[in-house]
Amino acid sequence: MVSNYADGERRRFDSYANEADAISAATKLAQRLDSRDYVAASMTREQAIEFANASARLKPFNVSVDASTATVAECLKAVGDLASLHAAVKFYAARHRQVTTKKTVAATVAELLAMKKARKKSDSYIGDLRVRLTRFAEAFAVDISTVTTADVQKWLDGLKLAPQTAKNFRTVVGTLFSFAESRGYIFKGGNPVDDTEHISANGGRIEIFTPDEITALLKAASRDFLPVIALGAFAGIRTAEIERLDWQDINLAEKFIVISADKAKTASRRIVPIVPNLAQWLAPYATQTGKMWKSTSCDLRFARAVCVKAAKTPWKSNGLRHSFISYRLADIQNAAQVALEAGNSPNVVFRHYRELVKPSTAKAWFSIQPATAAIADV
Repeated sequence: MVSNYADGERRRFDSYANEADAISAATKLAQRLDSRDYVAASMTREQAIEFANASARLKPFNVSVDASTATVAECLKAVGDLASLHAAVKFYAARHRQVTTKKTVAATVAELLAMKKARKKSDSYIGDLRVRLTRFAEAFAVDISTVTTADVQKWLDGLKLAPQTAKNFRTVVGTLFSFAESRGYIFKGGNPVDDTEHISANGGRIEIFTPDEITALLKAASRDFLPVIALGAFAGIRTAEIERLDWQDINLAEKFIVISADKAKTASRRIVPIVPNLAQWLAPYATQTGKMWKSTSCDLRFARAVCVKAAKTPWKSNGLRHSFISYRLADIQNAAQVALEAGNSPNVVFRHYRELVKPSTAKAWFSIQPATAAIADV
């Protein structure tokens, strides 16, 4: 046995199988103690004060100077310098202090969808969230607070989608993490989507319907679906906004449509004028009440598909709204007014829709009316 005083006053006995091993271990221990004593004996006054200060700072944590310096040395290998080490510690502390509840990505998605439904968001919006976020949750079956910017960026890159579609995914995932941040599931300021690459969807070709194409669609539309086409083509109202409209929002007598803030995509109230030919298309519905589109978003898409097939006219993405803005701008030559009616900015209207059509074609567009114009006191 070797009597070991390496830890100071406290003595312990180390056992060995034979005398030779014990002598070898005792020799190495003596050499180490001698080296340590030599360093201690050769310390300057400043070094001794530094050691004493270090011991005093660590005393409340019951951690030795030796263990602390060993840990700091390992951390410095990872981060490089003390400034980076301090920043890393602050980040870790903030992240873990502010996360009040552990929640998986899937559970957070379910909670977000339930909240949106309770707040009466449209079926189409909730459906879009569900499809995109379910895909995200399947890729990240983890605590939402552990998902990093690099994780989200890699996932977005792997989608290999068109720029606008990828941009939509980025927006929706950002909504999920904003919701998680507000509930304390991730730390404040820790939305990983914020620092992902911003996706530009500019440059896409704007497709519009010709007067002949919209005439064919209107003729082929069912009674329930016809107002959807008319409101998009001659008032520029978004499909999602149309789904939220009530017939009481459409004032045929005074020739305007109110898009309230809770029904507008931009959450800003606007009033859209009813142009003469739109009034004629809507006249047969003057006595209608309740929701303008009474079915689901899925039913609306089905009705559109039936109409397109019957009209033998290809559908164009956002074509109704693009057509209205293009023809309206060519007709009245006032980007600010068109922007106000469409719920857009004058810069966007001027930049994307100017000179797409001729004024004469715009006149033809707003002259499209039912084969037998409805006669009504509108």
